[in-house]
Amino acid sequence: MKFTCEQVILTKALNTVSKAVSSRTTIPTLKGILLEVKENNLILTASDMDLTIETSIPVENTENGSIVVPAKLFNEVIRKMPHDYINITTDGLNININCLTSNSSIIGSDADEFPVIKTPEDDKEEIILNRNIFSNMIKKTSFAASIDQTKGAITGVLIELIKEELKMVAIDGFRMAVATENINNSKEESIIISARIMDEINKIITENDRNNESEIKILLDKKNANIYIDNTKISTRLIAGDFVKYREIIPKEFKTEINVNKKYLTEAIERVSILSEGKNNLIKMSIKDNVLTITSRSEEGGAMEDVLIHKDGDDIDIGFNSRFLLNIMRVIEDEEIKMQFNTSLSPCMIKPLDGNSYEYLILPVRISNM
Repeated sequence: MKFTCEQVILTKALNTVSKAVSSRTTIPTLKGILLEVKENNLILTASDMDLTIETSIPVENTENGSIVVPAKLFNEVIRKMPHDYINITTDGLNININCLTSNSSIIGSDADEFPVIKTPEDDKEEIILNRNIFSNMIKKTSFAASIDQTKGAITGVLIELIKEELKMVAIDGFRMAVATENINNSKEESIIISARIMDEINKIITENDRNNESEIKILLDKKNANIYIDNTKISTRLIAGDFVKYREIIPKEFKTEINVNKKYLTEAIERVSILSEGKNNLIKMSIKDNVLTITSRSEEGGAMEDVLIHKDGDDIDIGFNSRFLLNIMRVIEDEEIKMQFNTSLSPCMIKPLDGNSYEYLILPVRISNM
């Protein structure tokens, strides 16, 4: 096998596929990246068995062949090479890397030992989506998925196509995130993909020209999804099981509603939470008239801050984990938001002033002596 390509292009391709390299495995080949030269293309593939990423780049001076390179070592060698054309050749399992006056040699392994990517079966379903819409929806939801791997379906993000709408939903038992976009769609489909993998997909979208308005394609069968982004294919297993019936969790009515500037609220929570106490990062919100007072207390001291609001309904005192609130605030781009409440023990809803492009439900924390 041999090929020549630009160092910058190869480095970028390695960064993309390395997201699927297994860091914890007893299978040595999964710690590597499969390189395959076919005509004038280099195909790079990495897999941890749950996630497989394949991408291709144009190369020159080729001789067809394949080999598995040790991912961490090969990445480091290529990244440190001069920004010029790199010549790579193999002699058995030896990989020779030459660039200007730099020369390195690495020992690889047999390509036949690398796992084969599963391609969806003939009864596959095809979904076409705008890449930027897909990326923004991942950003708005994936952080709210459970990180407890015993929790099954809620460690994933629900992707739901419903008559002209695309929804993504994540929930961890303390908060729920729902993102909704209107799309041209006639299909009805529902799948669950690991939140970890959704984050990796979003990184690939972002790294491959975030301003690109092109579409991504998703091919589905009963157990797998293949996601195509430009010249990159991401293959992942779907999470089996039933997702939480999230619509039944959302309250239909609220006793208190406020409109508040998101930036001022976020900054106030950040300052007050410095002196919040315990693993719950507890802060108290007191809503009275047109003022939201945020307080915290710990053994080291306390803090209080007022934020102007527009309020409809009853006054209320309620406590929250400040970290959960800040996670939500940091993915909202709107200047003003709506917060809705019932009682000090009922969940709070955070929404845009108009529409339902995002909906966040967050459980309160019991407050005492604050």
